[in-house]
Amino acid sequence: MSHRFQGRNIMFAFAHPDDEGFATGGTIAMLVDQGAHLTLVCATNGDVGEISDPSLATPETLGQVRQEELRRAMAISGVHDIRFLNYRDSGMADTEDNHHPNALVQADSTQVVGRLVSIMRETRPEVVITHDPTGGYGHPDHTTICEQATTAFRLAGDASAYPVQLSEAQAPWAPSLLYYVCFPRSVFRRMWQNMLDQGVTPPFASKEIDVLGTPDDEVTTVLEVGRFVETKIASLNCHRTQIDPNGPFSQLPEEVSRDIMRTEYYTLVWPEAAGTAVDVLATLSETGGMK
Repeated sequence: MSHRFQGRNIMFAFAHPDDEGFATGGTIAMLVDQGAHLTLVCATNGDVGEISDPSLATPETLGQVRQEELRRAMAISGVHDIRFLNYRDSGMADTEDNHHPNALVQADSTQVVGRLVSIMRETRPEVVITHDPTGGYGHPDHTTICEQATTAFRLAGDASAYPVQLSEAQAPWAPSLLYYVCFPRSVFRRMWQNMLDQGVTPPFASKEIDVLGTPDDEVTTVLEVGRFVETKIASLNCHRTQIDPNGPFSQLPEEVSRDIMRTEYYTLVWPEAAGTAVDVLATLSETGGMK
């Protein structure tokens, strides 16, 4: 194990348990392998998600079950600092769950940003990683936490922002780099085409494939995480309530699924000017992380 990232703090902020898995599971395992300390913030408990098997959870227990699934997943990946903000899953766009008073999309944004600022000031991350503005497939919680984590990233180092938080243990802290997790449109198209080739109907918004995901030209950082695919898969498999053995993703040929999971994509959002900072994730290639 290399320790090039020893002592470097990195924060991931996602909307639901399992959001970390497919898009960043290899990166998470790679960073842990390199000695980084990771904090994972999960804004909701995923309490209106799917239940693949009724023996695993009920609608009333799903949020608690999914918290435990995330803890087990992160134990496999080596992440021990998990923070739940405990908002309610807002559900897919234009559903009744969007209007629930406890839903993340109904929460006061100043409060949510303040909680993220507090965690940044406590854990002092060099890097913050969150959803991109598309939310991958437009999920309201993904787009909301992207906006709020981005605002928190810009405010955490400002002593005039949330001054009531400030103490010796929580001094202002400005993270250096902000990344958005990407699902490039070309990757979505590839997955969808493979599903269609198998006679499988693709999931959500399948008729809008040309607008799903991040435009490919916005991707700045591509990581090959093949060395960590087994860890990524084992971690993903902990989210049992969300894995439908008959679902479209499960019906992709294994070699196709593994090939897609070998590569993870990011946009370096801040600093905005090229050449003003080292692309920290890209330097993983120099430590043997990229294969």
